[in-house]
Amino acid sequence: MKPNVLLITADQWRGDSLSAVGHPLVKTPHVDALAAEGVLFERHYASAAPCSPARAGLYTGLYQMNHRVCRNGSPLDHRFDNVALAARRAGYDATLFGYTDTAPDPRRLDPNDPHLTTYEGVLPGFTVRQLLTEDEKQWLSWLRARGHAGATSRDVHLPVEARPGEVTRNPPAYAAEETQSAFLAGEFLRWVEEQDRPWFAHVSFIRPHPPFVVPEPFNRLYPPQPEEGFHRAASRDAEMALHPYLAFDLPNQRKASFLHGAPGRVSEWSAAEIAEIRAIYHGMITETDHQLGRIFDQLKALGAWDNTIVVFTSDHAEMAGDHWSFGKGGFFDGSYHIPLVIRDPRRKASAGGRVRHFTSAADIFPTLSQIWAVEPANALDGASLVPFLDGATPRHWRDAAFFEFDFRDVETGLAESHFGLAPQECNLAVLRDERYKYVHFNRLPPLLFDLAEDPSERINRAEDPAYLPIRLAFAEKLLSLRATHLDQTLALTTLTDRGAISAGPRT
Repeated sequence: MKPNVLLITADQWRGDSLSAVGHPLVKTPHVDALAAEGVLFERHYASAAPCSPARAGLYTGLYQMNHRVCRNGSPLDHRFDNVALAARRAGYDATLFGYTDTAPDPRRLDPNDPHLTTYEGVLPGFTVRQLLTEDEKQWLSWLRARGHAGATSRDVHLPVEARPGEVTRNPPAYAAEETQSAFLAGEFLRWVEEQDRPWFAHVSFIRPHPPFVVPEPFNRLYPPQPEEGFHRAASRDAEMALHPYLAFDLPNQRKASFLHGAPGRVSEWSAAEIAEIRAIYHGMITETDHQLGRIFDQLKALGAWDNTIVVFTSDHAEMAGDHWSFGKGGFFDGSYHIPLVIRDPRRKASAGGRVRHFTSAADIFPTLSQIWAVEPANALDGASLVPFLDGATPRHWRDAAFFEFDFRDVETGLAESHFGLAPQECNLAVLRDERYKYVHFNRLPPLLFDLAEDPSERINRAEDPAYLPIRLAFAEKLLSLRATHLDQTLALTTLTDRGAISAGPRT
């Protein structure tokens, strides 16, 4: 019987924030249980940030250098295949709960089409059962139907009895069974009971994405993490001195992006306030894990669990106070290291397995394509993880994580003006292996970290004469990676007197 497939993303969930990987505070019993029945990928990385670029990589199997979704609002070129379209070719009605943050290709739309006024479009191929966009109107109307008459705007995220912008673990007015995650989980559970044929569903949770607030009992579940739990320089000034990009980015981070309605800049928060916010973030992770438990329990009750493949991951991670920063972007691991657990009930021999090889969000689409036995319509940068699910290591597997970040701002030109760069020059690429991490900026100075001696990424060795051979080797390796992954869709085809002949890329 064809399996059901459930793809779950939890927005902005850090890869180290699982009790299964030994986090000293956070408890994630339901993800842990999923990992015990499946395979946990311990070195899994987003291919880009923020949301739209990260999700483009996950959904298309392409690196940013090929899909070219550079920022939230960058359109996804219509010619690329994706996970929803592949699911349809496999005979599934690909169904969405939540959002995909996919800006449509404007070349295929009339200038008056309202789809062009938002980046929160839906990935082509999905049937939308329950949308949940950034304004959260769908969830707010559900709250009002439950008796929260004041749930008319995102002010519902203000903690009770707190001043706007106050860092507090006071809960919001809505309860644990009324969060956005509870809402989406409930909509999925109602839908899954209606199904009478194999299904593919994508549940795209918005949490633990900001604003940082969570109901009882999760709001006071964890104490603030001690200073030694953070990866950062001794002060903000020392952090900004590490690189010109940090000197630009850190002063521009605004509190309102992380606490609803908060005035001022993140740089005004004290170390104690940052620790308090991280405690809230940890509570949000456990609250989301609780909703995952609801979904898993219901699938078991319906008798569907033993025929359902579950993929749990995130789009990107969250700095959560590391390097005096919040949000995602830049080059630190805190923004890109994300969780991945794949449970395939047909592969019981691999249950409880752990993979230490570097894997990428770009591997999800080729993995599901192999499971569905469908061919992607274009060349991909990612590679299938199915051999790992079978307890094997694929030949020629990558020995480093690769991710990219583009800090252009086409609308305001803020970064371009600050650095005196063209939009296409505002980008960086990262190679990170077991020992070293190299950050290549298009027109800004590079960075090199010796992770064995400096796991918190505090000391730039790029100009250290002793490290120049390593810097050169990584620069050459990055150049080779880019050359290898230039779009191969037609480059692997040649026309001969026998017709078109194609050769698949070696992965």
